[in-house]
Amino acid sequence: MNLNMEGLQNKILPVATKISNNKYLSSITDGLSSVLPAILVGAICTLLNNLPWDPYQKILDSIGIKPYLSIAVNFTTDIIALLAVYFIAMNLVRKFDMDGAIAGSFGIISFLILTPLQKVESDGTVSNLIPFTWLGATGLFVAIILGLSVGRLYVAIIKKGLIIKMPEGVPPTITKSFAGLIPGFIIIGLVLIVKFIFDCTPYGSLHQFIYTFIQTPLQGLGGSIWSYLLVMFLAHFLWLFGIHGMMVVMSVMMPIWMALDLENLNAYNAGEPLPNIVGLAFCMVYTLLGGSGATLGLNLLMLFRSKSKRYKTLGRLAIPAGICGINEPIIFGTPIILNPLLAIPFILAPLTLSILAYIATVIGLVPHLMGAQLPLGVPIIASGFLQGSWRIVILQIVLVFVATAIYYPFYKIAEKKAVEEETQGEKTN
Repeated sequence: MNLNMEGLQNKILPVATKISNNKYLSSITDGLSSVLPAILVGAICTLLNNLPWDPYQKILDSIGIKPYLSIAVNFTTDIIALLAVYFIAMNLVRKFDMDGAIAGSFGIISFLILTPLQKVESDGTVSNLIPFTWLGATGLFVAIILGLSVGRLYVAIIKKGLIIKMPEGVPPTITKSFAGLIPGFIIIGLVLIVKFIFDCTPYGSLHQFIYTFIQTPLQGLGGSIWSYLLVMFLAHFLWLFGIHGMMVVMSVMMPIWMALDLENLNAYNAGEPLPNIVGLAFCMVYTLLGGSGATLGLNLLMLFRSKSKRYKTLGRLAIPAGICGINEPIIFGTPIILNPLLAIPFILAPLTLSILAYIATVIGLVPHLMGAQLPLGVPIIASGFLQGSWRIVILQIVLVFVATAIYYPFYKIAEKKAVEEETQGEKTN
C-alpha cells in the first residue's frame, strides 16, 4: 500500500508544486494575505460597534465613540479592494526580481480610474465623489485582475528597456522614479482606453461587468457546501502525500471565500441578515480545528488516552500549537503522511465537521459567522467569540469531541502497533 501511495505521490507532487509555485496564483494569495491585518482591525471594530448588549450600546452612544468605530471600518474592510490591487501588483513584480512599489501605486491609480464617480451638488457646487461601493468586497475581483495585469505589464515594459535611464551618481530613489515614468504613461493610457470602452456599454464600468459575469457566479459556486466539501477533500488528499493541500487550494479559493466573508462583515456592520455560510472564516473556525485534518481530536487522544510513550510525548509537545491550529508536529510526527490507516479519519473528520456546522447554521442553532478574517494562530474558543457569538464557541467544542470520536478507532489500532514496537525495543535493549 505504501508503495502505491509513494507512486501516487510522485505523480501528484509535480502538478501540485506547479500550482502552488505559479507566480500569478501565489501573487494573489500573497497580496490578499497582506491585507488580512487591515481586515482584522476592521472586523474587531465592527464587533465592538455592534455587540448586541443594550448597556454596552448606551455607553458607546453616551461617550460618542460609535461614529469613530464606523470610520475605522470604512477605511479598513470597506477599502479592501484598493489595498489588494496594490499588494497583488507589488508581489507579482517582486517575483520577477524588480521593485514592485511603483507598479503597486499604478495599480491603485488604475483601479480608481475605472471606478465610477458620483456627482453630488451642494450649494450650487458640483463635486465628484468616489463611493465606497466598489472599494470593498464588490470590487475585489477587479482588484485581482488589475493587480495581475498592471504588474505583468510593468514587468514587460521594463524588460523591453522602455525606461528613462539616469546617469551614474543619481540617487537610487530618483533613478527608480524616472524608470517608472514611461511604464506609467503606457499603463494609464491603456486603462483610460478600457474605461472608454466600458463607458460605451450598458454596464457603464468594468466593475459592474466583472461583478455581474465573473464575481457573482464564482461566489455562488464557491459558496455552496458541495463545492466546499470537494475543495476540502482535495486539500486533505494532497496532504497525505506530503503536499500542503490547503496552500494549494487557497491559491484558487482564497479570493472567492474572502469576498463571501467580506459580504457577511459588511452586512453585520449594517445590521442586516448575513448572506453566506461558507467562506474562509467557516473553514478556519469549524473545519480546521487543530489544523488540517481537524487533528486536535487526535492530539487529545495522544495526550489523555495514549498507552504509547511516543504518542504520549508527541501529544504533550503538540497540544499548544494544536490549540492554535498549527499541526505540523502531529502530521509529521505521527506520521499521517503516507499512512493509509490514519488517512481515513484525516479526510473524514474535516468533512464531517463541515457538514455538521453547515446544518447547525442552516437550522439556526448557531448564527452565521460575521466573516472576520482571523490570522493563523488564533486559538479555538477565541476564534469563536471573535466571530460574534458564544454559541459558535459551544459548537466548536462539540465538533472537537466529534473529531476525537472519528479518530478513536483508527488511533487505537495505530497505538497498539506503537506499543508493540516499544515493548519489542525494550526487550531487545
